[in-house]
This record gives sequence, C-alpha cells and structure tokens, in this order.
Amino acid sequence: MQRTPRVSIFPNPRDVARTLARRVAAALRDNPRVVLGLPTGRTPLLFYEELVRLHADEDVDFSQATTFNLDEFVGIPAGHPGSYRTFMGRFLFQHVNIDPARTNFLDGAAADLNEECERYEDSIAAAGGIDLQILGIGTNGHIGFNEPGQELDARTHKVTLRPETRRSNAALFGGDPDSVPTHALSMGMGTILHARKAVLLATGDTKARCVERVVRGPITTTLPASLLQLHPDAELMLDNAAAQELDGVS
Repeated sequence: MQRTPRVSIFPNPRDVARTLARRVAAALRDNPRVVLGLPTGRTPLLFYEELVRLHADEDVDFSQATTFNLDEFVGIPAGHPGSYRTFMGRFLFQHVNIDPARTNFLDGAAADLNEECERYEDSIAAAGGIDLQILGIGTNGHIGFNEPGQELDARTHKVTLRPETRRSNAALFGGDPDSVPTHALSMGMGTILHARKAVLLATGDTKARCVERVVRGPITTTLPASLLQLHPDAELMLDNAAAQELDGVS
C-alpha cells in the first residue's frame, strides 16, 4: 500500500533538531539497546549538537545503543579527515558515552567492496535490524548515497556519485569538489525501508522542491526519497523554508 509520510513543520532548523534529539533521548530511555541508523552532512549537525547537550545536561545514556552509518566514501581510510567515520567522531561519538564497538561503519578502503557490502548487511541483520533510521536528503532527492537513476539497488552497494553530490561534500575535502571521491558505499533503498521507523530531516529553501515531490509526487527512482511513501512509519521533519512548497500541510 502506498503511504505518504507524515509531515511535521517547525519554525527553524534548531527546533527541528531539538525535537528529534528529544525523541531519540526518549527512545534510548525506553530501550537502551536501540539500534539507530545515522546520516552525515550539514543538515544533521544541529541534531548531533542537541544530542551532545542532552547527554551532558540530562545524562542521556548511549552506552548500550548500536549505530549504523548510512554510507562512506570509497578509497579513503577510516582516519582520513574527509571520512564519515571521522565526521561522526568529531560531531557526536567523541562527546557521548557510546561504546565504539557498537558503532558500525562501511569500510571504503576494503580490498573487496562487494564483500564489505555483504558484511554490512549481515551486521545489520545480526543487530536485529534498525529501529530508527534518520535520513537527510540531497538537492537531487538522494538519500544515503542512492543517486537518482533508472533503477535502485535494494541492498548495500557501491555507488557512482553525481557531480552535484560531490560538490555538496567538497567542504570535507578542502572545498575542492575534484578531491571528493567519485564512488561511495551506501545502504540500499531496501535496507533503509526495512528500518522500523524512518525520519527524514530537511531544512532550508534549497530542499523545498524535493520535499514537495516526496510528499505529493509519484514514487520514482529518479527521486529516491519518494520511496519513503512506501514505508509504513515514515516522517518528514521540516523547517518552514523546506516546507514552503507544501501549501495546506501542517
């Protein structure tokens, strides 16, 4: 059955981040062993900042939680300053009491990338699946690194990054899009849709057109985020700028 995601609109990005952080804190209290799927990029930075604050101010406990990151660049080691493992350490993991053994990442420098993708799928299954998958959205509608195309891979796989995606990640590589790797590993759309709950964050007017298509447009592989319409428990958390094309939605 096709299901349009629920839409929640907030005045500004800080309110989006604060609300989602409190929901994650509540999930950790309800189930200390919760399994979280986590994104990178600019949009979730305020969310991670709020989680760090809740850990410091309210003793939110991450010690038994398990995390899986959505994606990683191919060809760079884990310690590279542009890697998503480095990103997560800098903005979240170094500031909370999470067990490093419970943080899971794809290895973009693995000798056999197909085996690495299979290993990651097996790790997700062994953890019991993802309870809450948090997502961002690219300006071309990608989630994870699932780029628009004629077809989408269901499971974790190697991706060729589009030029606009490499430009969006240039800040991690000294501001030079040409230094951004041309390929990445990403959870597939089937993996994402198998999470028990999915929340997509979108802030800023550059995301408004994509958001409108996710909510009102057809399901299409040329807008990967539109497949969230198929998820039984998906929500879009938006600021006013990202929601500006959604007249009549509150």
